[in-house]
Amino acid sequence: MAISFESALGIHESAFKMRAQRAELLADNMANVDTPGYKAKDLDFRQALARQSGETSGVNLAATNARHMQGGNSSELGNPDVMYRVPQQPSIDGNTVEEHIEHAEYMKNALDFQASFQFLNGKFKGLTSALRGE
Repeated sequence: MAISFESALGIHESAFKMRAQRAELLADNMANVDTPGYKAKDLDFRQALARQSGETSGVNLAATNARHMQGGNSSELGNPDVMYRVPQQPSIDGNTVEEHIEHAEYMKNALDFQASFQFLNGKFKGLTSALRGE
């Protein structure tokens, strides 16, 4: 009998990957806190996870003419879930990174990343014990 890792691991694998991607975006934001004109980016985790699991929400756009533009969010990274963050207090130089918010979001994401890791670890331990017949 074959084991499907996709069904065995569930949504935890996708959540783990998205947490890693979000950590990268937040680290980029913190690295560019003093760069004039830099726009802070973030990942809408719920929307990204829903898209990854096949659930869609919102409006579905249909192109009825060859000259219609494709709908949806776009970003320079090519990921439709990456969006620009709206600052609470804009800076004069156009930079939208707020260091205290980035640090808080990074720490929350790190805790969620650790939780996803523990869920995956538990799933693998369960698979290992099932294979051993324990």
